[in-house]
Amino acid sequence: MTTTDEREAAIEAAAMAIRQGRLIVLPTDTVYGIAADAFSPEAVQSLLAAKGRGREMPPPVLVSAPTTLDALAIGIPDYARALVEEFWPGALTIVCRQQSSLQWDLGETRGTVAVRMPDDEIALAVLERTGPLAVSSANLSGRPAARTADEAESMLGASVEVIVDSGATLGADASTIVDCTGSEGRILRLGAISLDALNAVLEPLGSRITDDD
Repeated sequence: MTTTDEREAAIEAAAMAIRQGRLIVLPTDTVYGIAADAFSPEAVQSLLAAKGRGREMPPPVLVSAPTTLDALAIGIPDYARALVEEFWPGALTIVCRQQSSLQWDLGETRGTVAVRMPDDEIALAVLERTGPLAVSSANLSGRPAARTADEAESMLGASVEVIVDSGATLGADASTIVDCTGSEGRILRLGAISLDALNAVLEPLGSRITDDD
């Protein structure tokens, strides 16, 4: 996208597609993602089908502001809030217990939801128009995540309505995922944020993240 008008048109086209229950590809601060309305079970199922994934691998949810976390999750521990304050927007995904009143179906979540606020202007602009999106890396299951719009199109072009191209993503690593459903956090996937960086934030609280691996 070379002009402000072109960027705004792409963002609005992506938001419109989401409102119509379609899938889109958008950039994030890690890799390109394939996105669906988190509150549309049909759209989420289409996302999983496009990637070749089953319901046992539910997608995380991207949000445009930290305050949205409280609308999606309950029982958020203090250490999780400290991590959010330090690393959002950014490459940290936290898994919390979901609000039981939410009318959605992300797959077999076992009562949890994985949430992240990406550090990408275009992704945030789309999210501000659509609300929370179910987003997974833009690739077919088992293949490398797309770092360009062309890579995403080659794998998922037939399944999506809109592809927002903002060049190659800056991040090479996926987000770090931390399970925050217990009294102490637990690493589910090490990614762009290291265990040492996480624990440096939590040491003043007398808390720490563990890595089962």
